[in-house]
Amino acid sequence: MLAEVQQDDHVLMVEAAEEATHVWSHKARIVLFLSAMRHFAERWNSRCQLSYFQIGAHPFSSIPDAIAHVIGQHPDIETIRFIEPGDARLLNALLAAGNRLKRPMDVIPDPHFLCSLEAFETWATQGKHRSDVTHNLRMEFFYRWMRRRTGVLMQDDQPVGGQWNFDAENRSGFGAGGPPTVPEPQRFTPDDITRAVMQDVERLFPAHPGSLIDFAWPVTQQDARTALGDFIRHRLPAFGQWQDAMWRDEPFLWHSLISAAMNLKLLDPRDVIAAAEAALLAGTAPLAAVEGFIRQILGWREFVRGVYWRHAAAWPSTNALNATRSLPAWYWTGQTHAACLSAAISQTLQHGYAHHIQRLMVTGNFALLAGLAPREVADWYLAVYVDAVAWVEEPNTLGMALFALGGRMTSKPYIASGAYIKRMSNYCKSCAYRPEVRTGPKACPFTTLYWDFLMRHEARFRSNPRMAMAYKNLDRMDAEERMAIREWAIVRMDQIESL
Repeated sequence: MLAEVQQDDHVLMVEAAEEATHVWSHKARIVLFLSAMRHFAERWNSRCQLSYFQIGAHPFSSIPDAIAHVIGQHPDIETIRFIEPGDARLLNALLAAGNRLKRPMDVIPDPHFLCSLEAFETWATQGKHRSDVTHNLRMEFFYRWMRRRTGVLMQDDQPVGGQWNFDAENRSGFGAGGPPTVPEPQRFTPDDITRAVMQDVERLFPAHPGSLIDFAWPVTQQDARTALGDFIRHRLPAFGQWQDAMWRDEPFLWHSLISAAMNLKLLDPRDVIAAAEAALLAGTAPLAAVEGFIRQILGWREFVRGVYWRHAAAWPSTNALNATRSLPAWYWTGQTHAACLSAAISQTLQHGYAHHIQRLMVTGNFALLAGLAPREVADWYLAVYVDAVAWVEEPNTLGMALFALGGRMTSKPYIASGAYIKRMSNYCKSCAYRPEVRTGPKACPFTTLYWDFLMRHEARFRSNPRMAMAYKNLDRMDAEERMAIREWAIVRMDQIESL
């Protein structure tokens, strides 16, 4: 897209404080965004007329404010052009600025996605097999449509390997012995530009959460490609088998660590998918691992973007389960007796990163079971992860983790008791709570709240075929045990800040 920038075009880049403060952003998230911007500007400064406003050195709190300033300085500018942003809040602000400035706004489709918003809408409204029998959108149908549309992992209109996904092979835990030796991921020592950004962030946002001590994320296209190559060679082969597993003091395991680079447009998803397919063809990675990884990019990543924009107006207030409890303060500190929550949150504050199962089945699962207010939870997720952009975080948090969108995106709530966390991690070994205990001081909050959730929402979910086994197990409990769980759940919620 930048190849289309002409020498006489005026390019504006703004490090706007509003983009770091509309949620209480992790310091590492701010540094990553700003460092990537400054490295990009260094490459393009001589290729066009570039106005770059560095944070702390200009008076503009928002991007529209800076646009108005540049238009005032250059009234001959006729049209304002920008690529589709990843946040409806920002898109609306930019369009409003164009109206105020009486300039046409040329919104360019984002070329860094394989499915345009128009194509997604066509699939969602007209495409075959777009949804389940209730006409709610489902990623699995979208993923198959995208496979056919792009030819990825396809052979003669059939999926390579004879099936569409190998999810059943990608759910292993490590067992009591723990993981084998985990390959160290490629990390990147901050250069002079990044160190300068880090100093600016520490000076301008001293009270923001998170640490910069271990900051080592790729901030250039070259570094991002190096990170991709490192993953393909050293961790993709075992990624599928253990992608859902968790282990104390192993924050990265076999995960790719490239989602932030893709969201910042440092990597094109087409190149990422091609690299994974090449590993399959070369025999260096098995089909189950390659398919599981590609499904996250070609399937889930593209799907949640389409869902985000389809429901953009609903995200600020969506709350299908009427959850209203405030986010506990320990979500910002990690200081909780629940070992899994402490580990996932502490890791997040240290690195700005946790993998998808930690986000979905630890912090997200607890928020859903405890009935935490969706907007507060979504703002937390948007704030604390380096790869967080509204288009991906809102659907993943509100639509999937919290079921706040109802059945429009997922067919059931993703809930689990402490038994799941015990099976997939070693967190429970060092925990003050016991995953097999439902009531009493030692009861695992996940276990107590899991059964309580099923009872509280029985009218809504008992008829859901995907939850039949859960309710079958609930039916084995007598009335006395149900009452004990309900009473202890109330105690737990009254004590939520001291968990």
